[in-house]
This record gives sequence, C-alpha cells and structure tokens, in this order.
Amino acid sequence: MSTVASRTFKSTPERDASRTWTVIVDLLTQGKTGDARTELLAVAGVAASVIADQAPKDAAITVTCDGPRTRIYCLYDDDAVEGSGANEDALGFDPLNGDWRVSLPCLADDLAWVQGALKKHSIRITARDLNEAVSNADEAATTKSQALVFDPKGFLGS
Repeated sequence: MSTVASRTFKSTPERDASRTWTVIVDLLTQGKTGDARTELLAVAGVAASVIADQAPKDAAITVTCDGPRTRIYCLYDDDAVEGSGANEDALGFDPLNGDWRVSLPCLADDLAWVQGALKKHSIRITARDLNEAVSNADEAATTKSQALVFDPKGFLGS
C-alpha cells in the first residue's frame, strides 16, 4: 500500500475554477517551471470545466507518481468562503516524481468529451467517471516503477 497525501482547495466562489486549477498546478509543480507545468497548464480549460462542475468535491483529483499518491479535493459555496476545511499547504515530497499521472474526476455526461479533449494535450492526464476509482492501468503504471529488486551482490558487498 502506498502513502497518500490529501489537500483541499477553496474553489468557487472564493476563486474561479481556472484560478483553482492554477493553484493546484502550483502545488504539484512546487512553483517550478518545466515540461510538467507546461503539460498541466495545457489542459487548464478542461480541468477548469471539471472543477466548475464540482466533480472534485467528493471525488479526488488523483496524482500518482514514483512516490506517494496525492488526492486533491475542492470546497465550494459557503465551505469555500469560510475556508476552515481547506488545506492548501505545500507537500513534503515531489508529487510529479518519475512516471507521474493525473486522473480527473468527471461527470458521466461529460466524460467522453473531456477524455477526448485531454488526449489532444497529454497522455499523462486522464479523466474518469467521478463514481469510479483510479483505473488499474494508472495504478499499474506507477506500481511497476516502484517494484523492489534485490541486488544480493550489492547488498553483500556493502
């Protein structure tokens, strides 16, 4: 079982859906520029649509990598304004370390177009029905890279 970190962001009306995605990208990239940030910002419109639909209210935006898993939720309406349930603190690890993936929860009615729009920009960022967990394919992609390989020669030689 992998370690899981969770963060909850204030969204509408405290900040609009587009700004919410930008703040989430800032958390994931730790404020650094680079390919990962460019890829995440390339899907900003689609991600903002998912956030505006309140899909990540109860179903997490899930980030998997070669390290701990990150689950991101959003607060809406009075909860967003009041903000006591928010936790937007920086993570103590790189959530995009190695072979990373982001799975966005999506309303079933919008799933086909959201998946199609995401494919135009990224193979790492996907969408799933908000009532489903992260797919086994996404889990296998990160679990494969986390397999422990014992090196007896290296171990005994130390």
